Amino acid sequence: PEVTADFRGDTAMCGIAGFWQQANFSPDPARIVAGAMAERIAHRGPDDSGVWVDKDAGVALAHRRLSIIDLSPAGHQPMVSASGRYVVVFNGEIYNYLELRQELEREGCTFRSHSDTEVLLWAYTRWGKNCLTRLVGMFAFAIVDARQGRMFLARDFFGIKPLYYTRQAGGFAFASEIKALRPLVSGRVNATRLFSFLRDGLIDQGAE
Repeated sequence: PEVTADFRGDTAMCGIAGFWQQANFSPDPARIVAGAMAERIAHRGPDDSGVWVDKDAGVALAHRRLSIIDLSPAGHQPMVSASGRYVVVFNGEIYNYLELRQELEREGCTFRSHSDTEVLLWAYTRWGKNCLTRLVGMFAFAIVDARQGRMFLARDFFGIKPLYYTRQAGGFAFASEIKALRPLVSGRVNATRLFSFLRDGLIDQGAE
């Protein structure tokens, strides 16, 4: 496998973004919005970018790539599984991806790249959310199950990789940085939530 190391910090290690819209989802506008979200975090991934949209699921995913493991186009994201059912956008590094790859190959999985992203995709395909117990590394990712119309988001247990999200009526959005959410949210400060944070240090009560 082609492996390089990078020590420029998280602000330069890939960026992910996306959203789900319950109604009035249109692929072309969704692609534009997802592209705009990715552009706001372009500094995180100067090497490549991509957008994936699924009309039936009402989902759009975007990615900015900093190539670290497998520098070839085979590591492009959003990455679609061989079956076409699952799609992933991933920020981070899975340190034990070679061991996981060997285990997955023994289970019959065939790989098209040398990236840890594809290992993550196969891990979720085979083990579902239980794949989290097998991952060693720093990560934030979103995987869409296009067949069931579901999105699974996760980040590493220490929160090394950022993952921000917002829930609104009829929709949900996420990104590596808050500013990437601005095409979908007003950015207006919630005074009640701000007061709770300053008084009690609470950030997850009274969610809208």
